[in-house]
Amino acid sequence: QVQLVESGGGLVQAGGSLRLSCAASGIIFSMYSMGWYRQAPGKQRELVSSITRDHNIDYADSVKGRFTISRDNAKSTVYLQMNMLKPEDTAVYYCKAARVRTYWGQGTQVTVSS
Repeated sequence: QVQLVESGGGLVQAGGSLRLSCAASGIIFSMYSMGWYRQAPGKQRELVSSITRDHNIDYADSVKGRFTISRDNAKSTVYLQMNMLKPEDTAVYYCKAARVRTYWGQGTQVTVSS
């Protein structure tokens, strides 16, 4: 059974930092592209950042220079370091694993207060 478990969300003041983690099980993690998405209330889910199995990285324009994605294949975990957080970063953050099939985590809430 495939599981993606996100952690690290919480409440932080604007300008602060959080580090999200997504631990995967039930898949050969190194073979998967991994991504972080977010969904704010009343908005569509959007890509925040992705990292392929070859470590090719992409960021949404809104987070470039502030967020950093990384992966540790030995730990089957992908991370999202979020710095200089803004109130508009408030959302539920989801982890996605993609190869032939796509799997999603349950999400972790990030709330940035002004």
